[in-house]
Amino acid sequence: MPGNSQRKGAVRRKGRGNTAGSGGRVRRGLEGKGPTPKAEERPYHVAHRTKKAASHREPSRSSAPKTGRPGSGPEWVVGRNAVLEAMVAEIPIRAAYVAEGAERDDRLRDIFKLAAGRGAALLEVTRAELDRLTGGAVHQGIAVQLPAFEYTHPDDLLAAALASDREPLIIALDSITDPRNLGAIVRSAAAFGAHGVLIPERRSAGMTAAAWKTSAGTAARISIARATNLNRSLRAYADAGLSMIGLDGGAATSISDVPDLSGPVVLIVGSEGAGLSRLVREACDTLASIPISESIESLNAGVAAGIALYEISRQRVGALD
Repeated sequence: MPGNSQRKGAVRRKGRGNTAGSGGRVRRGLEGKGPTPKAEERPYHVAHRTKKAASHREPSRSSAPKTGRPGSGPEWVVGRNAVLEAMVAEIPIRAAYVAEGAERDDRLRDIFKLAAGRGAALLEVTRAELDRLTGGAVHQGIAVQLPAFEYTHPDDLLAAALASDREPLIIALDSITDPRNLGAIVRSAAAFGAHGVLIPERRSAGMTAAAWKTSAGTAARISIARATNLNRSLRAYADAGLSMIGLDGGAATSISDVPDLSGPVVLIVGSEGAGLSRLVREACDTLASIPISESIESLNAGVAAGIALYEISRQRVGALD
């Protein structure tokens, strides 16, 4: 009969001990376990295995240096071809590592010979340790760590140029982002007697392994300054009496017709695509172009800088004759 509490089984029997209340067990059981992890973060999920496999996939067999920055430390050059190229280019090396049991081939033997000739010790570590040091890059059992490049302060570069027995000549780069262009310009600057190269701290290539290689080691023989604010540094250089000459493919004045190239000059080279930025353009005393065939739209930034530096050097030698 409904409501008959005397019926057998209608009333729960008391168990042993004090069972009043759940002590929070029921409430804890109903609590959520937080947001569901992403598929690639769950070890048992196929997305996690796919991501892990992709990170260990063999990279393309390009001969270009393979570099990485695990964490925020100095740059690494990894792989036998890349390390051999770095050694041949005499790129500064902070430390070199070879994995235990790495298979010897001609490239590795050449690396050992070059390292011995430079007095650079090769430290033998386990493959697991080399994986950790290089951030999991495909190192083929060999890797070198580059030292952090020591940039000159823009004020020190200006002071050195003014104190020189030659008229100041500084190359300023407005957002050159290709490290090979930077390296080529550094090489041309050293070849034509410039006092140094000025680059901005942001939105610009720095002295990486690729830049070192293209500079053919000249980065060790010329000052490279990095400015927090390029426009402010250019104003300081202008106040010190240096003429601002900006390269612009559309300028009416040819670089050979710019007056006073034999005097104190800052040659400013714009970025690969956009050229000179508005503020840098406004800071220039003269905009100059390099005459080229109408069938060619523009010159590579590194090539243009080299031609302009040659013209400046030619005029300076002529002024001394």
